[in-house]
Amino acid sequence: MKKILILGAALVATAASAASLTGSGSSFVYPLFTKVFSEYGKSGDSVNYQSVGSGAGQKALKDRVVDFAATDVPIPDADISGYPGKVLTIPAAMGAVVISYNIPGVDENLKFNGKILADIYLGKTKLWNDAALAKLNPGVKLPALPITVAHRSDGSGTTGVFTDYLSKVSPEWKTKVGSATAVQWPTGIGAKGTDGVSGVVKSTPGAIGYIELTYALNNKIDFGLVQNRTGAFVKPTIAGVQAAAANVVIPTSGITSLTNASGATTYPISTFSYAIFYQEQKYGSRTLDQAKALKKMLTYVATNGQDFSEALYYAPLPAAAQSRARALIASMTFDGKKF
Repeated sequence: MKKILILGAALVATAASAASLTGSGSSFVYPLFTKVFSEYGKSGDSVNYQSVGSGAGQKALKDRVVDFAATDVPIPDADISGYPGKVLTIPAAMGAVVISYNIPGVDENLKFNGKILADIYLGKTKLWNDAALAKLNPGVKLPALPITVAHRSDGSGTTGVFTDYLSKVSPEWKTKVGSATAVQWPTGIGAKGTDGVSGVVKSTPGAIGYIELTYALNNKIDFGLVQNRTGAFVKPTIAGVQAAAANVVIPTSGITSLTNASGATTYPISTFSYAIFYQEQKYGSRTLDQAKALKKMLTYVATNGQDFSEALYYAPLPAAAQSRARALIASMTFDGKKF
């Protein structure tokens, strides 16, 4: 009986020490985070992550209702001063934004370049058998089918990445629309979340949309090749995303863009997805134990958690990105002191 009582006390102590963390934001990284946090939960701590879009995740962190958020684009410079503390941004994942479409009778991976994608989303190219598209895809019988443009209706990091790419390859897009998590779309149907855009594309003959690679593969949605800076048409793959990051120097801020990166095998709409959190962890009713639990979890995401990336069609963070993430995590403080 004495041994049983001792064991029970140990179990109570273990349960009391387990932490529960909350996060929200990017739908782009949601499939990976679901797996990573499931595995991490086996250590005792739990993580509740809600896929609400990068914009909503940023606001949740600003309002201090979550421990951390995830975003595919950094907090805009114009907004960062409104946060009640210094925000740290670490690379947490890498992936590809793919050009998905639903064209009955077309089984080939269509080829796109920056100009034609900008023209489609500007509403200038309206039919799938447009001469510019046909020229890029000789031998493919494209139908005289109207193009239905699908885009995000919510504040979206995926939108930020896609419009960042379009702004780099199309002066007209940069001038008329620009790059942000939410823009004034010249045309198209809005849908909430990557799931929403995926659903529009899959259910609408003639539709085109921008979604994360794993959503396209898991939902069996066709997607195309995109021309990179060297002129090569590249299929979105883990290797293409890794090539985009191969020559990138990770700055001390932890933030850099991978869109339209150099390299013969680079997939041009590649991106980091970031975790964001406050450097000073003593605020509100937070305890040192909560801060330590967040630090431990973020370290796992940036290191061991990367082991689950490739099976879900994400690219694992390169060593330089993992190193930068660890350095930023190490700078966290509680009541002004590192812990």
